[in-house]
Amino acid sequence: MSALAAAVSRPSRLDFERDGAHWPHRGHSRFVDAGGLRWHVQIMGDGPAVVLLHGAGAASHSWRGVAPLLAARFTVIAPDLPGHGFSTPAPDARLSLPGMAGGVRALLGALDVAPALLVGHSAGAAVAARLCLDGAVAPHALVSVNGALMPFRGIAGHLFAPAARLLSRGSLVPRLVARAAAAPGAVERLIRDTGSTLDAEGVRLYRVLVRNPGHVAATLTMMARWDLDALARDLPRLDVPLTLVVGARDRTVPPADAQRVRALLPDAEIVRLDGLGHLAHEERPGEVVEIVARAARRAP
Repeated sequence: MSALAAAVSRPSRLDFERDGAHWPHRGHSRFVDAGGLRWHVQIMGDGPAVVLLHGAGAASHSWRGVAPLLAARFTVIAPDLPGHGFSTPAPDARLSLPGMAGGVRALLGALDVAPALLVGHSAGAAVAARLCLDGAVAPHALVSVNGALMPFRGIAGHLFAPAARLLSRGSLVPRLVARAAAAPGAVERLIRDTGSTLDAEGVRLYRVLVRNPGHVAATLTMMARWDLDALARDLPRLDVPLTLVVGARDRTVPPADAQRVRALLPDAEIVRLDGLGHLAHEERPGEVVEIVARAARRAP
């Protein structure tokens, strides 16, 4: 393959100096080599370690309001998952749920961190649960914010993974998606479809991400490799106190899924946040921080 053909076939990646020049909490960013990847991770605060795992298609910026509030009492660690944001992509096989959890495990080992708390949003909550189930970490509590912990129901469950696999093949679709995201109002519509409302800065940051073909490619590949059936089968073994934060207006993960999780884990606590959507932690970070702090206080 010629150098030109290779360049065309590989979706471009975000560059921290260029695309991250105005990234939130940039002064707390560092790059860490672990598990064969180069991770972008933000670390701030002092105290017991709290690891924040964002969802598919997002990045560590998703915690921009939560992280500094938690940093008043915890050491906060917020990585970009593989291929997302400014972290380098992993081989496709390692973008599965167990593969992603294994990558985070390697990162925590490189940082020499044993988290006291895990907080995950959407797919990040599934990664957090997998870490606990696999014995990679033993936190005192796990907080899921609109966590994608249960398989999709009905026809969506049959079509989701095959459609994502089809879209993730090659570099053309990620480039087309990134180009479409540049249209006026496109990112605003994507956010609105989650049931959330973000300020102008929140929209700008997602625009940086979804206009990048490399970030889009990693998101599609992660979705294509996702298997929540195995996680659902294993969830009854979860022995970490679980808090399920549910945005009542979430249009991405059905709020009723929290009841499905509690059917498997009767001791799980459900906290409903009225008026908030899938990105509840970005809409009202202070409320989510208080829930995390409360979970920490209740933990053994």
